[in-house]
Amino acid sequence: MISKHVEKMAPSGIREFFDLVLGMPDVISLGVGEPDFITPWRIREKAITALEEGVTSYTSNQGLFLLRDSIADHLKTQYRLNYKPDKEILITVGVSEGLDLSLRAILEPKDKVIVVAPYYVAYPALVELNHGKVLLLETKQEDNFKIDPKKLSQLLKQNPKAIILNYPSNPSGATYTAPELKKIWNLLAKKELIVISDETYDLLTYGQKHICFPSLAKSAKEKTILLNGFSKGHAMTGFRVGFACGSSEIIQAMTKIHSYSVMCGPVISQVAATEALLAKKEVKTMKTEYMRRRDFLVEELGRLGFSVSLPQGAFYCFASLEKFKFNSLDFAKKLLVKEKVAVVPGLAFGKNYKKYIRLSYANSLDNLKEAIVRIERFLKSL
Repeated sequence: MISKHVEKMAPSGIREFFDLVLGMPDVISLGVGEPDFITPWRIREKAITALEEGVTSYTSNQGLFLLRDSIADHLKTQYRLNYKPDKEILITVGVSEGLDLSLRAILEPKDKVIVVAPYYVAYPALVELNHGKVLLLETKQEDNFKIDPKKLSQLLKQNPKAIILNYPSNPSGATYTAPELKKIWNLLAKKELIVISDETYDLLTYGQKHICFPSLAKSAKEKTILLNGFSKGHAMTGFRVGFACGSSEIIQAMTKIHSYSVMCGPVISQVAATEALLAKKEVKTMKTEYMRRRDFLVEELGRLGFSVSLPQGAFYCFASLEKFKFNSLDFAKKLLVKEKVAVVPGLAFGKNYKKYIRLSYANSLDNLKEAIVRIERFLKSL
């Protein structure tokens, strides 16, 4: 009864682990990547007002034009990018749908897609669901989990149809400077492939300016599908609003699939998202707090003996367990049972990351402090 390729697919390593957490009292969760901030009031108020005014209809398949126009203005101001709101921007139900639509629009069976590891769990899964073949590009902690151009060059010899980039990265927090991105683009530009650039965490970049991939060159823009949304930087996970930008040809193909699968995104959420683009002060406040938590967590993990690179964005630490002689799944399970602290095993982000755990600092500083106390107690009990 079930499609063979779906039946063979493993469930999400994150969700599978967190099924163990459900129902356990007093657990401090440093696991699921969701902001602990409530959506800023001005955004919620905009949604409430729209609902009271009876804004409850469908939008166009491509999304509310006001939102698309606002996104175009935002990208022009922020990154000097010019996208036509009527032809080159699509509103999606979260960035996850945007990724799925991108792959469905471009892949033929057995097309190859480069996925950079450690990866967000949906990347290889969605490639396989769309009958593609994953080419893993593994990164190392000594390189701050950034792409090695030599490894990329080798994989490009297999003529992939696409590459999925994600920066700032989930789970490592790694991001790139303009020179680093230009080196990557110089390699990709020589090939007939599409870049799917997931920049969900662009507003949560620390200590440097985020460089948007399609802004690197005119040719980069032509060959890139830019994915972004409002879940992380604006604390709007439950609103489920993302967007995709690209050539009119690709956006038209994605819109065609989108119109048959979900019709359009929720109109109330889209109205709220137009206000979110104006909430720069609120975003800055959240970002400042994330940086404070990041600095605390990195320092304390280092004190306890973990090896962790300083995250340059997002809200995760990807910490090495090498010193403790544990694999990530055993460590995470025992820490949860003994001290009720939930972290994500590194195996969820790639089979060769079994010596890592991901800790989210999208939690209050008080909870992070208590988590460190519990982790230290756990380590002393080993």
